[in-house]
Amino acid sequence: MAISSRVRVEDVTTLSDDWYVLKKTTFSFLRGDGSWQRQSRETYDRGNGATILLYDPERRTVLLTRQFRYPAFVNGHDDLLIEAPAGLLDNASPEERIKAEVEEETGYRVTDVRPIFDAFMSPGSVTERLHFFVGAYSAADRVSDGGGNADEGEDIERLEPTIDEALRMIADGRIRDGKTIMLLQHAALHLLKDGGTVR
Repeated sequence: MAISSRVRVEDVTTLSDDWYVLKKTTFSFLRGDGSWQRQSRETYDRGNGATILLYDPERRTVLLTRQFRYPAFVNGHDDLLIEAPAGLLDNASPEERIKAEVEEETGYRVTDVRPIFDAFMSPGSVTERLHFFVGAYSAADRVSDGGGNADEGEDIERLEPTIDEALRMIADGRIRDGKTIMLLQHAALHLLKDGGTVR
């Protein structure tokens, strides 16, 4: 049975349409025992996004960013957040968008990016599906200073740790961003293992 046949939407109310769209939905859900249960949920729709881990197979480095994230700050993270480059799709394909986002944030222009998976990062309340990519880079790919879009409030720094240092940063709490942890673990398992590149 398709899940769509187990959901009866009864009411949808828009609570906020300022930064993105927050809705409250009342629906009935057909439970496993055959009974219908009325439920109410809030969903935050900010569109879908893409993220990438750029890695240098020769130097075993990765390209990360550091920027201010108010939601992390208000939840006790009194520091800039270290992340893999990422952005919303804004009506572009995931591959097109992540290439543009990388250049905007880091100043590196990459052409060969490879999708590895997609995931719902916070499915209890946020509708976003995030597309994950990896791509090799070298110093020759740098075309600008990057830094993000100042008109959107971005003030982005660039970091270039080795994969080993990045993994230590996860262990000691310097890296706390979920998508970045997922990408670094993927790199450690598949891309930068045992001192060389593994395909």
